[in-house]
Amino acid sequence: MPLAVAPVIRSSSPTRAFGRFALGRLLAKSELTMLWLATDTRTGAESMLSMPRHQPTGASSTGNWLLGARRAARLDHPNIAHVAECGVHEHWPFVAVDRRIGVTLDQWLGEHPPPSADEAAGWIAAILRGLAFAHDAGIAHRDVQLHHIVINERGQASVTGLGVAVPAAENTAVPPRDRDARAETLEPSVLRAQRAAAERDVLACGIVLHRLLGGTPVLGSSDVARVIERMAPRGRELVRLPWTTPQPIAEPLRAIANRSTSGQVRLRYRSARTFLGAVTGWLEAAAQDDGGPIALLLDRLRTVGHLPALPALAMRVQRITAIESKRTDEIARHLLPDMALSFELLKTFSSARVQGTQIAGNGSVLTLRRVVALIGVDGVRQAANGLRVWPGPLDPESAAALSATIDRVRLAGHVAQSLRPAGYDGEAVFLIAALQNLGRLLLRYHFADDAEQIHQLTQPFVGARSDGVGGAVDQPGLDDAAAAYAVLGVDVDAFGSAAARHWGLGDDVMHMIRRLPFDVPVRKPDNDEELLRIVASAANETVDALGLAPAKVSTALNEVVLRYARTLRLTTRVLHDAIRDAKTALTSDGAASSARRADADEDGADAEGEGPRGHFAGLEAAAKTQRS
Repeated sequence: MPLAVAPVIRSSSPTRAFGRFALGRLLAKSELTMLWLATDTRTGAESMLSMPRHQPTGASSTGNWLLGARRAARLDHPNIAHVAECGVHEHWPFVAVDRRIGVTLDQWLGEHPPPSADEAAGWIAAILRGLAFAHDAGIAHRDVQLHHIVINERGQASVTGLGVAVPAAENTAVPPRDRDARAETLEPSVLRAQRAAAERDVLACGIVLHRLLGGTPVLGSSDVARVIERMAPRGRELVRLPWTTPQPIAEPLRAIANRSTSGQVRLRYRSARTFLGAVTGWLEAAAQDDGGPIALLLDRLRTVGHLPALPALAMRVQRITAIESKRTDEIARHLLPDMALSFELLKTFSSARVQGTQIAGNGSVLTLRRVVALIGVDGVRQAANGLRVWPGPLDPESAAALSATIDRVRLAGHVAQSLRPAGYDGEAVFLIAALQNLGRLLLRYHFADDAEQIHQLTQPFVGARSDGVGGAVDQPGLDDAAAAYAVLGVDVDAFGSAAARHWGLGDDVMHMIRRLPFDVPVRKPDNDEELLRIVASAANETVDALGLAPAKVSTALNEVVLRYARTLRLTTRVLHDAIRDAKTALTSDGAASSARRADADEDGADAEGEGPRGHFAGLEAAAKTQRS
């Protein structure tokens, strides 16, 4: 450190000369960087000078540092503060920004009440946008701190200090004549170091979010870099939001924040854009009903439909409906395996035109046979002709994942049929169980990449111990709701509710298609609608249990039995018989299974029929069996 600078670093007064600048007070510092308030002696304008804490060694290192800082200074983005100058004085490099761009975030927090959750999330989203832009250009910040986040007079956030903390050893002397040419010359080790630095930036943003929401420095340290060193994989400290915070925090935002600093490194956000997607999804959904991802889903429902039809649907429908005198219940039984058609029939039934044909006081229709009776075989043909052919725009891998999800839903429907009390309509309870998975199905089709990311977050993982001791540790994944919040900022079930409202389903149906919360005891139902909801929830929890690791299935099924024993008179024997009968019913789902298998090689989907493949069409509100 030069003698001209060293005394200033130790004391914020008196003012000392630094080239044409007069250094005032030290605004903030971390282990890697420091920020000074300075005055340009020629113009009298105030600036903020960001400098590395450790002086580069040698002219080559200084030159490389300056090269990287100038590359960062050329970035033009609304959420990256404009750099007025990059320079070196007495071998000490600096980056100068105009003081008028705003105040640092730590200064803002010292002068204002704690920010609201919306405000905090908005700032983090802005910083992530800027960082994502920089990362795309191959530039990492490496020391995201509160003093490198600037809040302007309009309350908007931007990031400064890009390139300041880059260690000289990690710079490269390749001239930045062309970014693509430069990228081609980078060694794999350099590229890995850049990715690691970008991931460190993302983790730092998570720590800043915790600081804003929690109201106190994370782990008692104001230096984000020190907090990172104490977290996995280097340290053993856990960073999670406390339950007591200055202001209430919505569960989706809490899940996003906790994922960003998860004790399991594999669960954290790996890029600024994925973190940004979750935060903006929550912000948009919170700002207005059906906002964010839900608004995008509704738009896609209008333009591309809900799900693709199974292969050869048109021929199958033509064959089934060719005989006008065929019983409606027989037609419905053959249509039920195709979920897309069931959705389309449900939409048709829910339209104002069909609603006007219902007899007053009959309530909601909850079976396909009633829908077929209302719209006729011509209506069924029209609905089938308006559907996309399987697998729509999905690639083979995504189509296989959607196929597996449909199979799980269908299995849940058959389990619900087996568990229903005597006297209740089997088709109605099948459809309710399937509709409780509507959000998951729409997610798999319209947000395939996000759905896969959510799935991966829910998977357990056996990894090495973080303390370096031999052996492995079983790391659990996130639950479904937390994983969806962490990726999209909204609950997956919100997708299903939004689509059901969009289709015009009644309030009684909307209530039945919401699964019972796990943290609420199952009580005796007050009416038929509540009983059907309970049966469907029990069926879906059973299928979820079957999807666990083999060693955990038995325990999970026992929990289902205990949870529903009194309400449904459920026993272990009854549940296992229901599972067996459901699997048998799936193997006999004939026409749809055959068509699916015939197309499996082409679209990569699983063989149809043998798995929970949900089919929803109509719903019949309470509906005890109508014996015909």
